[in-house]
Amino acid sequence: MNTANEVPRNVGVIGLGAMGAGIAASLRRAGSRVHAYDVRPGAAAAFAEQGGVASATLADMAAACDVVVSVVVNAQQTETVLFGDGGIASSLRPGSVFVMCSTVDPNWSADLETRLAALGIHYLDAPISGGAAKAAAGQMTMMTAGSAAAYAACGDLLESMAGKVYRLGSSAGAGSKVKIINQLLAGVHIAAAAEAMALGLREGVDAAALYEVITHSAGNSWMFENRMAHVLAGDYTPLSAVDIFVKDLGLVLDTARHSKFPLPLASTAHQMFMQASTAGHGGEDDSAVIKIFPGISLPEAP
Repeated sequence: MNTANEVPRNVGVIGLGAMGAGIAASLRRAGSRVHAYDVRPGAAAAFAEQGGVASATLADMAAACDVVVSVVVNAQQTETVLFGDGGIASSLRPGSVFVMCSTVDPNWSADLETRLAALGIHYLDAPISGGAAKAAAGQMTMMTAGSAAAYAACGDLLESMAGKVYRLGSSAGAGSKVKIINQLLAGVHIAAAAEAMALGLREGVDAAALYEVITHSAGNSWMFENRMAHVLAGDYTPLSAVDIFVKDLGLVLDTARHSKFPLPLASTAHQMFMQASTAGHGGEDDSAVIKIFPGISLPEAP
């Protein structure tokens, strides 16, 4: 937290989705002057009304900030942010640090560190987890890896954004490896939870009773308790969409394929999310994977 005699740090946040908005708010609450950019003009304007700064362009952000936190969807969007038309890679000052929070291929992340180092820009491989509520409270988890210089440039800011900051290596890639393993577990747990709930519905078990029993029994998981509540409410508003797990489990399988490592459960879960996406549910909450099961009657939103 800045004191009255300290000059606020200028920090940029690219992407004001569920997690990015929380990160921006946490940084501002901790005393930073936060410059926000989003492809949706209204998102940055709304943040400015809360006391932040709306960056009209990525170049404006790069001119103002020595630390930029990117919270976009994937590697392709990150490439655009950095190297696309108006991207910030050519505008950031030497010694600046780019903090990448997306879930990406670990090899791509390691290569990005090399490319940015050639431009004099520090890079932190820093995927995140915990959901929108924890991001807004500054209590999410960050899985980070990078050089000592990158940590020196932004380490204090990481503590403002997250309740748990894990330092997993001195070069990029280690953070992304841990994140995709987390996503393997998350995706498999959601798919298993959906399968279990679907069987209960098919067998005529009262859904609310089943949920109550499982969440107080050894078969429970965080994902069952969280995601099956969405199913009971009939609310598939996307907090994390089906297509996110199509992407993330795809990254898991690509990584394992390179080392010829078998992942039978992750493969099955990936096919389940693919089936849900193909059936038109890709933009719905990831709990909508339950809709692939035939012959079940799902609760409807009131």
